[in-house]
Amino acid sequence: MSRRAGQSGHVEISGHWWVVRYWKDVSGQDRRKHMSTKICPTNGLGKMTKPERERRAKEIVAESGANSAECLAIAEAGFGVTFRQQAEKWLKDCATRKRDPIKPATLCSWENCIKVWLNPNLGDTLLSTVNNAAMKILVAKMAAAKLSPKSIQNYTQVAKMIVASAVSEDGEELYPRKWNHHFIDLPKIEGQRTPTFTSETMSAIVKSSAGQDRVLFALLAGAGLRIGEALGIEVDEHISDDCRTIYIRQSVWEGVIQGPKTINAVREVDLCSALATMLKTFIGERKAGFLFPNRIGKPLSQTNLLRRSLHPVLATLAVEKTGFHAMRRARTTWLRKSRAPEDLIRFWLGHANKSVTDGYSKLDEDVEYRREVAEKVGLGFEIPTETAVVVPKVRRILRAEKVEVAA
Repeated sequence: MSRRAGQSGHVEISGHWWVVRYWKDVSGQDRRKHMSTKICPTNGLGKMTKPERERRAKEIVAESGANSAECLAIAEAGFGVTFRQQAEKWLKDCATRKRDPIKPATLCSWENCIKVWLNPNLGDTLLSTVNNAAMKILVAKMAAAKLSPKSIQNYTQVAKMIVASAVSEDGEELYPRKWNHHFIDLPKIEGQRTPTFTSETMSAIVKSSAGQDRVLFALLAGAGLRIGEALGIEVDEHISDDCRTIYIRQSVWEGVIQGPKTINAVREVDLCSALATMLKTFIGERKAGFLFPNRIGKPLSQTNLLRRSLHPVLATLAVEKTGFHAMRRARTTWLRKSRAPEDLIRFWLGHANKSVTDGYSKLDEDVEYRREVAEKVGLGFEIPTETAVVVPKVRRILRAEKVEVAA
């Protein structure tokens, strides 16, 4: 493919005409199309000499675009490329691109999806042939394996993105697809499991916990933070002096500091006075370091917290095993039950605006009003009156490297 230098075409007689035959690459097809275009009649008016026919043949081939950079790019980028090869290229691009960079957790999830499902079923298939029919077979296999509708939709979406990532040097898709979900039989997401905690359950969880686990659980449910955001909080940079406001500027995943999930996740979260008092007591005389450190000063492990702290407490309370996000849902539910302004709910949770009008509202800039609402709404659950907790002895204080937040 890399040895192609363009075509001059082959001139021959077809019926009563001189024609030029040449090959042309077609987007979405593995085989080149054999073209035939009339040059001039073999006799009579319009007949050309041999040099004139050869010159005109070259002009016709050039006008057709068969020798254009775009056409050659289609051949080089798409001809014979398998789904596996394109998936590898796409993953590398996702990990290094500057626009809309992918979080490590998302990238890890996509890599696992490709490794476990997509490559075993589509890996050796030519990318140009990954269409609705191929996707229908893949969906049927995933459904037979009892994958949830949400997982099936997520995995097929990854496959679609890989197909769409094959582009020419001008950025045009080589294999544009009109995906037919009805033909593919893509399952609809209905009754998706979204566990949460009631006020009574959340009170019991906090009461049954000890040490910094108690403060962490209270903060997650009382502020609606994501677990990675809570673990990324540093005492000297992300908490106001009176502990009434948390500044979300970074997150932690697998022990690595990274930017928040989205640009909207960069925010300020206001706390009621009860939770602020608990947090201030917990911080004590500390002036720096992570709010929730392990014994060597690094952020706590989310996996360890689940396995060693939350899940044992849930088992003791005979509550179904679930993750930290249930606390975030509990906070959202309480805010709405308390009729907090929708603008503030989105702001505190780090969600995007839904309309142009939402962008006109500036409630998020009124700190005094935000704190007034936070105090009025309260926690929605009870915390023990005894708030003194023992922080693990930290051998050294580590400071996270500054992370840049995409604009």
